[in-house]
Amino acid sequence: MKNEITLKINVDDLILQALKEDITSEDITTNAVLQENKRGQVQLLCKQDGVVAGLDVFYRVFLLLDPSTQIQAYVQDGDTVKNGELLAVISADIRALLSGERTALNFLQRMSGIASYTRIIVDLLKGSKTKLLDTRKTTPNMRIFEKYAVKVGGGYNHRFNLSDGILLKDNHIAAAGGVKKAVKLAKEYASFVHKIEVEVENLGMLQEALEAGADIIMLDNMSVETMKKAVQMIGDKAESECSGNVTKERIKELVDIGVDYISCGALTHSASILDVSLKNLKVL
Repeated sequence: MKNEITLKINVDDLILQALKEDITSEDITTNAVLQENKRGQVQLLCKQDGVVAGLDVFYRVFLLLDPSTQIQAYVQDGDTVKNGELLAVISADIRALLSGERTALNFLQRMSGIASYTRIIVDLLKGSKTKLLDTRKTTPNMRIFEKYAVKVGGGYNHRFNLSDGILLKDNHIAAAGGVKKAVKLAKEYASFVHKIEVEVENLGMLQEALEAGADIIMLDNMSVETMKKAVQMIGDKAESECSGNVTKERIKELVDIGVDYISCGALTHSASILDVSLKNLKVL
């Protein structure tokens, strides 16, 4: 997220909303103890091993509060970090440091937690052809941050939103009147640049999707043995994706199935935060 234009267009409003959530009228504690401009600096310390993500967003929080904010970063997004490591030193108006601390840390901890969890699963998939995908199971208004964190961790983004691509799930298929009908309608409606993905729950639905000319087949909540049969049926007729209750604990039983992609909602809905904190504030 180092592109200044990208930050201004996509991120600044969301950061300001988060700051407004935390400061409805004033930071009464900070204003009580510090009533004039004093410059200070504080250390960003890591309290847990993991992968860091979101440093630009973290910095941006303080920059929006104080345009003179400076940061000396000793790591960058995607780096493996260790408990006790000094990640950065931030210099700014102390009032900005105090008022922005929690919001900045919330973004950084959440994003780094997702990147850390993603990296664990990506490492478990090493040596296979399978790529790890995220889903739309994201925190409302946090999708841009959470999907970025997945990429930092080594994963890939599935659809960013409903406008990005066609994914015919069970309820779409029911509404259309069947797999073949749903695929036919999608092909008639969509631009030729869009691939058509179909979610199937059994081998019968898979056969229909193949006959209808689906580009990607999502094998949803199937047993390992059924998925292996499904991959053989698909061959080179379409790309394959495995989905449904995927966690790091299940990767070992999924890695040898041979699917092109594994999508994992847990990357964004169940990752723990990475514990980091701001410490050792001093007046300059």
